[in-house]
Amino acid sequence: MAAPSDGLRSVTAVRYVTPLRSGGSVPGVVEADDLGTYVVKFTGAAQGRKALVAEVVVGELARRLGLRVPELVLVHFDPSVAGEEPHQEIQDLLHASAGLNLGMDYLPGAADFAPDALEVDPAEAARVIWLDAFTANVDRTVHSPNLMTWPAAGPREPRLWLIDHGASLVFHHRWDGAADAVGKAYPFQHHALGSRRPDMAAADAELAHRVTPKLLREVVAAVPDEWLTAEAGFTTPDQLREAYVAHLAARAEISAQWLPAPFPARPPLPA
Repeated sequence: MAAPSDGLRSVTAVRYVTPLRSGGSVPGVVEADDLGTYVVKFTGAAQGRKALVAEVVVGELARRLGLRVPELVLVHFDPSVAGEEPHQEIQDLLHASAGLNLGMDYLPGAADFAPDALEVDPAEAARVIWLDAFTANVDRTVHSPNLMTWPAAGPREPRLWLIDHGASLVFHHRWDGAADAVGKAYPFQHHALGSRRPDMAAADAELAHRVTPKLLREVVAAVPDEWLTAEAGFTTPDQLREAYVAHLAARAEISAQWLPAPFPARPPLPA
């Protein structure tokens, strides 16, 4: 198997800018030695390392399926770079997170997705919903879209970007019951893009066959070894990686069992 960091660059934090208190994990804006700025999710947060594993697996899978996700990087973090942070609870989080954490490219000027502010193509909406159904991501609702709008480059119309996948892959919180979740369907009636008349059958035909064991191995190889240790029932990180591959590959093969419905049908094309 490829080295765990294949596909993700590594950077070192040089300045802690500010905490982001909008989410329960309290990520922080950090400047790094590559002159980039990142939103960093920390291993010491209450959600723990499995949230970061889910961020990598789902984010990198989404990217390979043609969806837009800000670049993910591995961030080496020394709490001393945040010496001026005045809040003790933030300092406690940062000191509990010394070492390797996960960064997401900061998109300057990006805005939270607002349903009335951006037209989303039904085909793109269906791809996003398919990904969420496949990875059991029920945390992209009308009340919590976890979507951003941002120009790809220059003065273009805002484009849709996917963020915050830490709540996905529910099965990995209880591996002894993971087999029972392979074909499980999750409720998506309140998905943030459900009103865009997504053609789920078309999305399934386009995406399911692309989720091969080879692709999944490329994705899980990006997860660092240290986030895959001390898991009951597994002796090595590679053994655990193969469990992710097996579960997700099996789920892709039976997509008809969990494909979400109903959604409004797409209007017929003009004659």
